[in-house]
Amino acid sequence: MAKFKTEIKWGLIFVLMTLTWVLLERLTGFHDALIDKHYVITMLIFFPAVTVYFLALLDKRKNDLGGFMSYKQGVITGLIITAVVTVVSPLTQFVVSTIITPDFFDNMIAHTVEHGHKTQEEAEAYFNLRSYIVQGLIGAPVMGTVTTLILAIFVRRSPEDVEEG
Repeated sequence: MAKFKTEIKWGLIFVLMTLTWVLLERLTGFHDALIDKHYVITMLIFFPAVTVYFLALLDKRKNDLGGFMSYKQGVITGLIITAVVTVVSPLTQFVVSTIITPDFFDNMIAHTVEHGHKTQEEAEAYFNLRSYIVQGLIGAPVMGTVTTLILAIFVRRSPEDVEEG
């Protein structure tokens, strides 16, 4: 466990960032009055998400790997962070849906039905805690893996890189 201390720390930081983001969405009205713009605003979480992963890889490289990190080490680090985020995602979604924004599903159902995007039954089947937990269990590993595979390219550093630079 101590071997993965950095990855666990950054996985939990990612979860806290996510909870903060959702709270800010709710407080700024994107879960009720501005729900029609929710799809656009929620996509912007991409920027803090990538930033957290980038900082995590830099932290691992600097503090655990002596300033050097191979691509493989970066990928392994990112995948462990992704595993932490994925394992915690059902609890994260439960907190979001029951504490931070308990009216979100009802609001989204009403909005999508009112605007003809889905029938009542389709909206109820999609916008609920179970559905969002499943989406998180699929989305977290997919997005975490893609982010990791890309960022590890930029964070890798070998002793030869330092000698040349």
